[in-house]
Amino acid sequence: MSLTTFRKTGVGVPTPVWFAEEDGKLYVITQQNSGKVKRIRNNSRVEIAPCTMRGKVTGPAQEAFAREISLDDEPTRAHADRILNRKYFLKRIMMLFNRGYQPTYLEIHAKELP
Repeated sequence: MSLTTFRKTGVGVPTPVWFAEEDGKLYVITQQNSGKVKRIRNNSRVEIAPCTMRGKVTGPAQEAFAREISLDDEPTRAHADRILNRKYFLKRIMMLFNRGYQPTYLEIHAKELP
């Protein structure tokens, strides 16, 4: 899936991401200090679209809203990790070898978050 986040200038930055869906929410794992996380902290509006593994968009984009799941919200973080592990076996292997990797999770909704 292509996740487009927006700079303060309004310019979109598309990034292909791994995601899993459950109960109308999308969950994404990413590096805690990544640019997309910083941009989402400033502006929760995002666009999502189907794409190839290399990020070539293959369908129409849809507006959505994203938030970083707080470190304090361990049940939601654990849930996101579980459903991503179910979908991406390779994720588990990568996490074993990336000792310095500091993951965070994003939750994406079709409607604006409170």
